[in-house]
This record gives sequence, C-alpha cells and structure tokens, in this order.
Amino acid sequence: MAITYNKTSPYANTNTFAFFLDVADIPAIPYDPNDVQYQIDAIYRGRPDLLAFDLYGDSNLWWVFSVRNPNVLQDPIFDFLPGAIIFIPKKDTITSILGI
Repeated sequence: MAITYNKTSPYANTNTFAFFLDVADIPAIPYDPNDVQYQIDAIYRGRPDLLAFDLYGDSNLWWVFSVRNPNVLQDPIFDFLPGAIIFIPKKDTITSILGI
C-alpha cells in the first residue's frame, strides 16, 4: 500500500513504500529576482507555519522558507528567530513550482 502526500507537503515527490519513505525528493525553490527580503518578526519565533499561513494561506508550506534559505535556516524551527533576514518567494512562484 503506497502512501500519497498532498502537493503542499515536502514529501509529495518522494517515493513511498508500505511503511516508509524513500530518500527525500524535496522540490528546490530557486532564486528569483522577485523574492522579497524579510526580517522575521517576533510573533513568528519558531513558527514558520504561521508565516506560511499569513503569506500563502496554507500552513503546510512552512518548509518553503528553509528550502529557499538553507544558509540562514539550517533548522527550520529553532533558527526561525526574530531579526533573521530571509528571502520569501512570491505565492505565484510557489504555486508554479508545486503545481498547486
């Protein structure tokens, strides 16, 4: 029985088997000149899901920030600190990449 994940999941492209995932195939979020530079506010400390909901309307897209900013957000939760400067992809870029 294969497991399928929603297109907003970082595991959507990863092969699944009866009870385990194959090696993760997480979509790349490449540099785009339309990306917005953003300084993380205190209300989002450790909560990329809240920022994803506020920006994209879907908290499941929390992983987009760490994939787009691997040098700043090595840990997607504990490095999501106030004052950190990250690049945020536009919503249409995300929907195009993920096919949602």
